[in-house]
Parts: sequence; C-alpha cells; structure tokens
Amino acid sequence: MDRIRVARQSAAASVVLPFAAVFIWPSQTWLNALFLLWTIAAAVYWMKSERKEQELRMARTVQMLQTAGVKTLNHHRHDWMNDLQVLFGYIRMNKLDKTVEYVEKIRVRMTEESQIAKLGIPSLISYIQSFRTLTNALQLEVKLDEGIHLNELDDKGRDIAENLISLINAYRFSVKTGYGDPAVLTLSLSRIEEKLTVAFYYEGDLTSEQQLADKIKQQLEGAYLLPVDVEHPQRKLVLEADWRA
Repeated sequence: MDRIRVARQSAAASVVLPFAAVFIWPSQTWLNALFLLWTIAAAVYWMKSERKEQELRMARTVQMLQTAGVKTLNHHRHDWMNDLQVLFGYIRMNKLDKTVEYVEKIRVRMTEESQIAKLGIPSLISYIQSFRTLTNALQLEVKLDEGIHLNELDDKGRDIAENLISLINAYRFSVKTGYGDPAVLTLSLSRIEEKLTVAFYYEGDLTSEQQLADKIKQQLEGAYLLPVDVEHPQRKLVLEADWRA
C-alpha cells in the first residue's frame, strides 16, 4: 500500500516538468499539448491507484473481521465443550441437582448473550462478543435490562455505541498486567422510561489512575452520555443519556 501511495505521489509530482516547460516556452503548441496529455495521464493513474489502495484497504479490513470472527467462534466452541464436559461429568456421577444448577447457569449466560445481540448496533455487538479475543488481562461482564435497542436512536445510538467502545478501551489499555487473576470490568445498561443509564464498575490494578481518569474525561467531551457519578471513575463511572432520537 505504501508503494502505491509513493507511485501516486510520484505521478502527481511528474506534472511539474511539463508545466515548467510550458511556463518557459508558452508559445510552443506541442508543449501545451504534451502538458495536457501528461496531466490527463497522471490524473488517470492517480484515480486508478487510489481505487487500488481502497481495494487493498477493504481486503485487509475484511481479513481482520474474518480473523476476529474465527477467533470468537473458537472461543465459543471451547466454552461449549467445557460446558458439555461438566454436564457429562455430573450426569455420570448421578448428581442431578448439580446438573440442573449448571444448566440454569448456561441458560442465564445464553439470555445475557441474546440481550447483547439485540442491542442493534453491529459494531458494539461484535466488539463485546469478541472481547475475549482482544485481551486476557481484562474480563468484561455485561448486564443489560430487557428492551435496550440502541438502533432505535438512529445516529445517536451509533454515537453512544462508539462511545461505549472507546470507554471500554480506555479501561482495557489501563490494566496493569500481572500474574494474578484478570481485572474485571462490569458494564451495566438500564433504561427507565426516557432515560438510559450506563454504569462501569472496575476491579483490578491500573497502570495509572490519573491517566485513566484523563482518558475518560476526553471520551466524554461532546458525548451524548452525560456524567452522573465521576468522582472516582477508576472504580465506578455512571452516565446517563436521553432516550430520544
């Protein structure tokens, strides 16, 4: 892609030579014709290389999405294999009470995943569902009320979704990695009438609490999510937004 960009810039720069010749010998008709043809050729090459660069960029994006999708599916497959092994073990030991308890645990998790899938913004849904493929240092837990569909808010909903992703990333990049248990970030979304409430709860060590607070403040500038409780955003952050498009 860099070679394409350099070639395109070189094609644009090459126009300088015939332009200089026309400037020095303006009465030469053939030079004017040459300059015109050269400029047209450079413009055509520029457009073709621009299209090629966009195609390469799109191909890389598709490849990244496919890779993330495969990783996410592998994680889900691994989880289901573990669940089946646990259930099979309980059944073999004839522990029906444990079997029922574990099935209920699976049902709750499936309900949570279903609510996430109904958020209505593909970028946010994909980000949450594939989060485990991004880091092992931070565990993301999402708690949602029923009936939260951000796509009902049109552009506002998409902005809120992108803001949520940015805030989660602020915590993710601030985690202090170590050899203990991973840090835990809980994201809670609830709706009461025309008010959406978003809460973040963080448990774990941080590389710098002040840097995280600064990042959060930066992400909230001009956002639809308005701060309610930001006294200690490193541990608890509560935001609100009007549920109207």
